[in-house]
Amino acid sequence: MLKIHFSGEDILRTRVAPAADPVWEVVLSLHLLPGQSRDPLLAGWRREVMRDLRRQEDADSLRLLFALSPPRGYFPDFLTPYESVGGFEAGMEALRRTPVALLHRDLTRLASGRRLPATAAALARGEPDALDQLATTMSRYRELALGPYWPRVQAAVEADRARRARAVLDGGIQGLLTSLRPGVRWESGVLEIPNYPNSRELYLQGRGLLLVPSFFCAVTPVALVDPELPPVLVYPVDRLGGLAPAEPGAPDAGREALAALLGRTRAAVLASTEDGSSTGELARRLRISPAAASQHTSVLRNAGLLVSHRDRNTVLHTLTPLGRALLTP
Repeated sequence: MLKIHFSGEDILRTRVAPAADPVWEVVLSLHLLPGQSRDPLLAGWRREVMRDLRRQEDADSLRLLFALSPPRGYFPDFLTPYESVGGFEAGMEALRRTPVALLHRDLTRLASGRRLPATAAALARGEPDALDQLATTMSRYRELALGPYWPRVQAAVEADRARRARAVLDGGIQGLLTSLRPGVRWESGVLEIPNYPNSRELYLQGRGLLLVPSFFCAVTPVALVDPELPPVLVYPVDRLGGLAPAEPGAPDAGREALAALLGRTRAAVLASTEDGSSTGELARRLRISPAAASQHTSVLRNAGLLVSHRDRNTVLHTLTPLGRALLTP
């Protein structure tokens, strides 16, 4: 179990990252890529990316990148610098400036549990060419594996941010931390992750916590190992239909479901959920009964236009990428 201890000052300084973090998504997608998961939301993405990676010529650099990001267990903190909250290039620039002591420490720890390619030695010495090559490889992988799917990743993270914003409005930062369940538990100033792979405690000591919503975070939230680094907790978001490409010749179920959407009221329900809305709010805003609002959201959800999250007695509805696209002129 991971226990994160908050003071009053930490609660005031806790926030949600402004967008999907491209460096964290790169690293966490590498964890999922070689796995045997039967998750249908990622199966098509995994097939396409693995096929394209086999065509790449720089096999040694890719081999090192995969070795640094194993599907299970420890991976180096330096791969996901805090600066990546400002974007991919900011993260890569910070990666290139990683202190030698941090590189050596992280890679020594990683090598204690698995065999690393010979090219890791130059990286552990902090050779500028090795760091530059790692950043270049991460950039190429990102373009290949995430580039075509990035709008879906962004949309899923944005939908989660809308949900967390509502939690803050309703219950402040403690409401936000409570909303992270079921994988996370908030109680008496301590945020607990019960299924964390190892037991440790993190004291924020007035630094606050950056919550990073992630498409490729598998199930259990992830924190950096070094307690001296800026505190970050990466947590999974609802994948909103995933990344699976449409199969050629498959029936378009979405088109059939969209036929049920004709009508002013249902279109108004869809528009009213653009920034997130509960069933009760929809009913009051559109002057319809709660039962009618629930029926309309059910049809929209079955058509793949909404996603609904229950929090105790409230159901919050937010748009999927398809729903948002339908509203875009």
